[in-house]
Amino acid sequence: MKGRPKARYRFSHEGRLTALTMAAAGPAIIVAMLLLWFGDYTVKVQWTLTLFIAGCALGFILSARENVIRPLQTMSNLLAALREGDYSIRARGARRDDALGEVLLEINALGETLRTQRLGAFEATALLRTIMAEIDVAVFTFDPERRLRLVNRAGENLLAQPIDKLLGRKASELNLEVCCEADEDAPLTLSFPGGSGRWGVRRSSFRERGLPHELIVLTDLSRTLREEERNAWQRLVRVLGHEMNNSLAPIKSIAGSLETLIKRDPPPLDWRDDARSGLNVIATRADSLSRFMQAYARLARLPPPQKENVDLGELVRRVASLERRLDVRVVAGPEIIVSADAAQLEQLLINILQNAVDASLETGGGVEAGWRQLAECIEIFVQDEGQGIMNPTNLFVPFFTTKPGGSGIGLALSRQIAEAHGGSLTLANRIGRPGCEALLRIPV
Repeated sequence: MKGRPKARYRFSHEGRLTALTMAAAGPAIIVAMLLLWFGDYTVKVQWTLTLFIAGCALGFILSARENVIRPLQTMSNLLAALREGDYSIRARGARRDDALGEVLLEINALGETLRTQRLGAFEATALLRTIMAEIDVAVFTFDPERRLRLVNRAGENLLAQPIDKLLGRKASELNLEVCCEADEDAPLTLSFPGGSGRWGVRRSSFRERGLPHELIVLTDLSRTLREEERNAWQRLVRVLGHEMNNSLAPIKSIAGSLETLIKRDPPPLDWRDDARSGLNVIATRADSLSRFMQAYARLARLPPPQKENVDLGELVRRVASLERRLDVRVVAGPEIIVSADAAQLEQLLINILQNAVDASLETGGGVEAGWRQLAECIEIFVQDEGQGIMNPTNLFVPFFTTKPGGSGIGLALSRQIAEAHGGSLTLANRIGRPGCEALLRIPV
């Protein structure tokens, strides 16, 4: 059995440099010694010159070694300082037109660059920490094991615990597991030690030290929803008050006139005609107010859609045939069966088709209705050749109408039906042609 090979001894860089320097000066020293000791010189001269030559050789060898080793040690110290994060140390003697000086200049420049970058990173980190501390949304980050690694002040307040007691705990222990699995489009109703209500959830991922981490952001929607609810009630009360005043004001005025008419003694000869006319006005305004309240109840009580398989082509053709004022041209698309509430979808198409016919009758234009299938949805379109949309801002505002005798709920109800089916309804002026186009999109 062969023995293990012996480890080879390796000279250090300093040892190799010293040996090479001595080897370079060795031949000259040997020649000088031979000439000195075999020449015609006294012993005193020989020893004196020998010591002088040996001393000079040793001095130059040590000086050469020092001039090479010292800069390398300096660069080693500089790089060690940079590795430790101390970017304030600089090398002296760094100058141009010198190989060693240029290396030291580059190391100094590297230290300055790293110092600037670290300062910028510190400032950015300080700004991020300030923002996270001041924002009113709760921010949590979890590692791959769903352990909490970062939380801001709002998150601490929400969980009612300091950060040192929260870090390292699992999401399930903090009742945040549902947030890690939640659908971002649907708000959650959650209760925490520091607050409860409806919360919006946003999730994203990032990598730290090569490992995937998860970022969870919780936004309290309760205040926003309450504000929107308050604004909605204000708009509703304003609209209801305006409509009721429009009906009650003439009723009150005519009732006062009729009371005055009845009190006259003797009554005028035509008092019966005046009374009949006033009562007719009162009845007309009361009927108008009743229709308005019925329209409001219809908009507010739209039931959820009862979906079934509906032949889209048959539905569009049937709605188009109901319009008697104008022949509606049907642009047929592919045969499609959709899952929808047939009655609600029919009401939606009737509303937008009536609006299109009303607009085209004013200009003598035509109306087209049809459907097509896209990659992610089915699109039903109704195009008219009217004057187009003059005020798109208030299109879907309930009870807003520009038609004499209109209720102002047709488009609002239609959009509500479209959204109840997971789709959308948009109206826009046609490009390059007069008129408007209504687009109903229903997901496949």
